[in-house]
Amino acid sequence: MITDERLTAFINSLDTGNPAYLNELEKEARKTNVPIIRTETQSLLRTLIAVNRPERILEVGTAVGFSALCMSEYAPEGCQITTIEKYEKRIPVALENFRRFGKSGCIHLIAEDAALALKKLDGSYDFIFMDAAKGQYMNFLPDVLRLLRKGGMMVSDNVLQDGDILESRYAVTRRDRTIHARMREYLYELKHNPALVTSVLPVGDGVAVSVKASRNGCGMQERQPREEESKEPGS
Repeated sequence: MITDERLTAFINSLDTGNPAYLNELEKEARKTNVPIIRTETQSLLRTLIAVNRPERILEVGTAVGFSALCMSEYAPEGCQITTIEKYEKRIPVALENFRRFGKSGCIHLIAEDAALALKKLDGSYDFIFMDAAKGQYMNFLPDVLRLLRKGGMMVSDNVLQDGDILESRYAVTRRDRTIHARMREYLYELKHNPALVTSVLPVGDGVAVSVKASRNGCGMQERQPREEESKEPGS
């Protein structure tokens, strides 16, 4: 737990929740130990979708389709979502969930390893949600940035590893050291890449919100003179 459990519980108690079918799907997923984005992360995601109002969303990591369905519920009408999943056992479950909740027309699932699928995609996306294998985020980043439009938003989930990201690599279990190092590298890149403006938030298991810069910055843009200023004196 990154933040105080009592504070998180209080914040979550204020949440109005999702539509009934999403609440039911969440219960089903938790009973079968399928990872679902936490309540506070759901709330943040809903807010960011409302702010961004994306027409095209890309999700890396489908699981059983909960987050894709959640985003579709709060995205503007006509929004198209592409989601990528390689785990064979979860793909048919996700497809069935999209069908039974009437979302097959707006959510397209690519059943392939994300590293391969991302390279095949073209065009641009307004909103990208990263929620796949945490150790692969850094490998996905070049293609994700290529696909994210200027001014578009990328949300990366589970970036603080329940606070373990603060620890020395020797303080985490040996099996987690590679992911620990890669996530630190990923966060450093998000904060130092000149193409991104990023905030790392202690929400849920840690969420990084990045916006692809649409210009070089006000200090690097030449000021264009107004028409009357461009005239020679006395002209």
